[in-house]
Amino acid sequence: MFGDLFEEDYSSVSNNQYGRGERLKINGLEPPAPREFTNLSGIRNQGGTCYLNSLLQTLHFTPEFREALFSLGPEELGSLEDKDKPDAKVRIIPLQLQRLFAQLLLLDQEAATTTDLTDSFGWTSDEELRQHDVQELNRILFSALETSLVGTSGHDLINHLYHGTIVNQIVCKECRTVSEKQEDFLDLTVAVKNVSGLEEALWNMYVEEEVFDYDNLYHCGTCDRLVKAAKSAKLRKLPPFLTVSLLRFNFDFVKHERYKETSCYTFPLRINLKPFCEQGGCYGGHYHVYIKDVDHLGNWQFPEEKSQLDVNLKDLQTEEEISDPLVVLKAILLQEENNLISVDQLGQKLLKKIGVSWNKKYRKQHGPLRKFLQLHSQVFLLSSDESTVSLLKNPPLQAKADFHRNDRHIFQMRPSKPLGSDDSTSCPHWFDINDSRVQPIKEKDIEKQFQGKESAYMLFYRKSRLQRPPEARANPRYRVPCHLLNEMDEANIELQTKRAEYDSANNNIELHLHLGPQYHFFNGALHPLVSRSECVWDLTFDKRKTLGDLRQSTFQLLEFWEGDMVLSVAKLVPAGLHLYQTLDGDELTLCEIEIADGEDIFVWNGVEVGGVQIQTGVDCEPLLLNVLHLETGTAGEKCQQLTESPHVFPSNAELGTVFTALAIPAGTIFISDAEPTGQEGWTAVPREDLKKTFRQQGLRDGSSLLVRDAAADESSLLPKQEKWINRMNEIDCLEVKNLCQLDSEEEQVKIPATANTVVSDIRIKAIKEFKLMKELAENSCLRPISRNGRLLHPVPDSYTLKEAELKRGSLLGLCLGKAPTSSELFLFFATGSNIQPGTEMEIIVEETVSVSECLKIMLEKSGLSGDTWHLRKMDWCYEAGEPLCEQDATLKELKICSGDTLLLIEGKLPPPGFLKVPIWWYQLQDPAGHWASHQDQTTCTPAGRLCRAAPSQGAPGGGPPGEPLLYLGDVEIADVASLADLKSQAMTLPSLSEFGAPSPAFLRAWTVENTRLGRLLRADRQQLRDYRLGQRPAVCLEPLQEEEHLGPQDILLRTQVRIPGERAYGPATDLVWDTARGWTASSLRQKVADLCSLPVEKIEIAKYFPEKFEWLPISSWNQQITKRKKKKQQDNLQGAPYYLKDGDIIGIKNLLVDEDDDFSTVRDDIGKENQKQRAVGRKKSREVSRVQSSDTFPSPETPARPRGPEASLSIHVGSFR
Repeated sequence: MFGDLFEEDYSSVSNNQYGRGERLKINGLEPPAPREFTNLSGIRNQGGTCYLNSLLQTLHFTPEFREALFSLGPEELGSLEDKDKPDAKVRIIPLQLQRLFAQLLLLDQEAATTTDLTDSFGWTSDEELRQHDVQELNRILFSALETSLVGTSGHDLINHLYHGTIVNQIVCKECRTVSEKQEDFLDLTVAVKNVSGLEEALWNMYVEEEVFDYDNLYHCGTCDRLVKAAKSAKLRKLPPFLTVSLLRFNFDFVKHERYKETSCYTFPLRINLKPFCEQGGCYGGHYHVYIKDVDHLGNWQFPEEKSQLDVNLKDLQTEEEISDPLVVLKAILLQEENNLISVDQLGQKLLKKIGVSWNKKYRKQHGPLRKFLQLHSQVFLLSSDESTVSLLKNPPLQAKADFHRNDRHIFQMRPSKPLGSDDSTSCPHWFDINDSRVQPIKEKDIEKQFQGKESAYMLFYRKSRLQRPPEARANPRYRVPCHLLNEMDEANIELQTKRAEYDSANNNIELHLHLGPQYHFFNGALHPLVSRSECVWDLTFDKRKTLGDLRQSTFQLLEFWEGDMVLSVAKLVPAGLHLYQTLDGDELTLCEIEIADGEDIFVWNGVEVGGVQIQTGVDCEPLLLNVLHLETGTAGEKCQQLTESPHVFPSNAELGTVFTALAIPAGTIFISDAEPTGQEGWTAVPREDLKKTFRQQGLRDGSSLLVRDAAADESSLLPKQEKWINRMNEIDCLEVKNLCQLDSEEEQVKIPATANTVVSDIRIKAIKEFKLMKELAENSCLRPISRNGRLLHPVPDSYTLKEAELKRGSLLGLCLGKAPTSSELFLFFATGSNIQPGTEMEIIVEETVSVSECLKIMLEKSGLSGDTWHLRKMDWCYEAGEPLCEQDATLKELKICSGDTLLLIEGKLPPPGFLKVPIWWYQLQDPAGHWASHQDQTTCTPAGRLCRAAPSQGAPGGGPPGEPLLYLGDVEIADVASLADLKSQAMTLPSLSEFGAPSPAFLRAWTVENTRLGRLLRADRQQLRDYRLGQRPAVCLEPLQEEEHLGPQDILLRTQVRIPGERAYGPATDLVWDTARGWTASSLRQKVADLCSLPVEKIEIAKYFPEKFEWLPISSWNQQITKRKKKKQQDNLQGAPYYLKDGDIIGIKNLLVDEDDDFSTVRDDIGKENQKQRAVGRKKSREVSRVQSSDTFPSPETPARPRGPEASLSIHVGSFR
């Protein structure tokens, strides 16, 4: 039950971090824990201060001592705020004790700290870490208090409460003369060795006489000779609180060490001291204290008794139980949520349960119900308006327990019934306070401390006639000074705030929601279609909530979401975004499914993204590999050339798929490995291992593969032993071309160099070769030349070739003008978004210039004027990207780098919070039975106002090549405006008035994506920013014949009937399909059959994929069953392979007049043929480019630089005399 006597218990020390010379403090980031069920506060151990904590708790639970100390105000003790003033008399120790007792009474924390108190003692950290004797501390602390209270009304506090008097008498047997000597005591020190208990020890000390006779005679002053005498001692004056120190420690003169007497030593909880009155430590160990709670401040209950104390109304069967209103009311409240109910409902429930009202049963004896509740404030808590009542948070006898007790004890004895009696309703209860931990104990447990290593050490007895006032019962605020009450109230509010903040910080996590519709599957991984800010939403979420809560919150956040929602854990890998675990189990919390802070969550339908089925899991994780292809030259040539390109492969794909990716029938694959010399080597993969996966071969992101064609001859760079060492740390030479427009004997020279050669050395060598040293030494730079002959941005002179990422054989241009410094940026810029190669201008600016300053410089260099221009950064597609909206931000802050291209775009950016929305017009035409789809891919001429579909990708109809999108103008509108507001403002455009739309309700709105109709915008009252239109929104309006009110489950489809005998279709008809009962093929077929007035078994339908010029029949039988999450998802057209959505084209075939199985049209055949020709053209272009250029091995990475003995105890007190 208790630890070893000589081992300090650190289990109760907060934070568990301590060491020699370090003060133990609470972690400032984590607020103190609230009080436990006992509603009592412990004291934190500073490392070795358990003896101090035990004594302080004893004094705190001595209400007379505590209240006497509280009675001393600031006018007598001073203020802690003035303690550092040189002339101020501040009695720090009593002030700190007052503050500590107030914290123990009122502050809602599991344990208080004594740091400020020990600082007032003048103790160093060594004192706080060293064990001392509590009896010694008791005397020293009382002495320090007496000194501190000199000159105050509390100067006799210690003397009044703890000082007693002993009288020693010697009586002469001859003359009966009595010689006596009186002495004061703070505590009685009694023997333990060879004594059975406290009463026997007191009997030996204060009843039995010591006789002086024979060889030990007494010299009597009256008789003036040696005589026989008797010596005795009596207690003349007993203090209100008697302290007894047990001499359990003795010295062994043989072993020369102290030891503890562990024999049985009894003591009563109530002791009669009349027979004893006149007329009438070792080197270490751990202390904790047993106290008796005379003021009923704590809650006393044991875990096994909780079920007995939580009375249920069903158990109220006897008349005796029903006659006690306290038991009945408490039982009713225990069954209510949060133990809270209105007073009126409480009376009604009482009538219902016991069959009689409060007034008839209890009013005569206990008064009105509200008055009864007020009188029992220790159990019930009435609201300020007395309308509701609840049980106190920690009412008496309501508790749980989880305790630890260790080592040596101090006992505080209070008057009580005989040991073993237990009156739980009226008598105070016992608590064991072990530093920070407080637990209830029973009186019978004290018997265990009579003997053994855990035996008692100090006893405190209280006079039985001392009575506490009724108002002090269960009232911790009793007699506490107002300034301390206010301080504790403010501290409790601050603690609650800190706990709430800590709880929020500890349990809230940031999630990054990646929206599936904003991604597309490209080159083996997922990539955003637009900027990250548009496709990733950040969500702060409580990790204690369930996955179902997260799914519901996501649904509410994405109001535009339609269909199923699947959440998958994603991770950004070098190849792009990859999906791993699909989250399942809506009842599980995010902690249980191990969702980490900053996790990437992909929101999608669980099957496809952008029409491509997505594989998930770690097995198919995409690997970004560097593939080097060694192939022979053109026919008749003996040379070989090396091309290098990145490729992405699934981890579970076979290694042989590399040949398919390179479009070669067969060959040899070499895997890079490391040589002991640090060089890179290549090992051939045996043919039988080509069926192993990339993961099985040990390949990771960034691994290199070397592929040799099967047609390569034996004299290739690879020796027959299939081991080849590549000198990647060397660059043979670079070619430098003279572009300075100065005459020179040479137009192009070769400069030998290595990977660590500095660019300035290359430049000087080239100038010397050109013999233009005088002209170019101080005013020239080197600029790489791309494969298509474009000059790239200059390379700083201070870079090495490796830092500049230059390879062997790279072509550099020697140009006029200095290269930018490390703090400057070299930028390309052009006017407008339609950039022609070679039309870009160049500029060098400081990276610290703002966007507005950069714009001004570019306008001056372009010869343009006006304030209606803005800058956009060219994206990777060589199109105008996001505008640079923050005019005061620097280029460095916006991460603009050397070599970036900025575009000067005419038009002023809208103010923050506004959108500039281009409005387009779309209207279906009916060219004599022919129909052309708005889904056609279109090409748009910025200078014109008409956007027309390309003939190569026309609709399935046989009519005109495509339907036009007509540009109407721009609308500037707030992003908080609704879709209806946008339609209304668009109707004010002059060009729209020609079409005569009667009202916004007769307009259908679509987004415009890549000059094609994109997403259907529903809910006219929804704000524009909720649609996530992006920085470059464009909206297309379509006229309607009547008002349209699409529900959240309605899908808008374009249907067209196939013309019998022709490979063409009739005009389009809109079909609104309600998917509330499911996305099933049978439901859609029935809806189409009703539209065409045909039997459902006499039609066939198919979905058109215009980008592939293909039709996919929608069968009447169920779709293929997916195995994801082991759930059968049958016949769901929203998933693969149909991915049905708004605006899709549905072809209808009437089987009564058309039995042809084919859905395609003549235009589909033309489109497919054009696609094949373009694919062949692209392949030939790549081959020509490969012949005209030669890639070499990149240079390898250069290795990184290795990158005690006992001591006296004292308390320092100032002089206050």
